[in-house]
Amino acid sequence: MRLIDEEYTHHPFYGSRTMVPWLRSQGQEVNRKRVRRLMRRLGLQSAAPKPDTSRPAPQHTVYPYLLGGLRIQRPNQVWCTDIAYIRLARGFVYLAEYGHRP
Repeated sequence: MRLIDEEYTHHPFYGSRTMVPWLRSQGQEVNRKRVRRLMRRLGLQSAAPKPDTSRPAPQHTVYPYLLGGLRIQRPNQVWCTDIAYIRLARGFVYLAEYGHRP
């Protein structure tokens, strides 16, 4: 548990899948089930984004698409934005872009 805690402090994006090979390289005989249980006991979970983060919650309001059928005829009439998730070797960043559609 001490090794898991120390490595998690250095790499908070490590989950049990990444932690198992690291622990084995340190001479520990562990499997994923054991590492998951110990991480849960320590209250640790990966800081990496989880799957299905774009799935809307059922109680949230769904807003209509307001540009349907609209003819865009002049500059700056319509603006858009995009947020991209970019995974890095030691975590992740978000890139926010915005602009107008001529």
